[in-house]
Amino acid sequence: MPAFITFGRVLFAVLFIYSGATKLFGIQATSDFIAAKVAIPALLTPYASQLETMTGLSTPQLLAIAIGAFEVISGLMIALNFGARFFAILLILFVSATIFYFNDFWNQSPPDNAKTLMDALKSLSIIGALFMIAGYGRPTSTSEPIYRDV
Repeated sequence: MPAFITFGRVLFAVLFIYSGATKLFGIQATSDFIAAKVAIPALLTPYASQLETMTGLSTPQLLAIAIGAFEVISGLMIALNFGARFFAILLILFVSATIFYFNDFWNQSPPDNAKTLMDALKSLSIIGALFMIAGYGRPTSTSEPIYRDV
């Protein structure tokens, strides 16, 4: 059974590794998408302008880079089972925020919101899998062979 869990965890992590890599390779498209959906709160605007001045990048571009790196790193950590619980909890918060900001099916009329609602439900199932990873975490060490059931 542990071999199946390891294999499933690695396959699940591929989703975040691929998603983060595509964000990093398409920073401009990702930043345009972020700019269309997310508004920077007025409280954070002075800090965002300081970051923009320091880096020469816009806030959506900085967010695209940070989110892409976060997804790649989190996916790798879950795949390698190194801090899997911690990164699963971080990803639960991240995916929850993406449902709220990017899958706002409640603002669309019922026939038009079917795709957005389906995307939100897929993200909700991803959150369920992340809860399983956070609950399972790293197995305890035993003196028995790890792959005894396979």
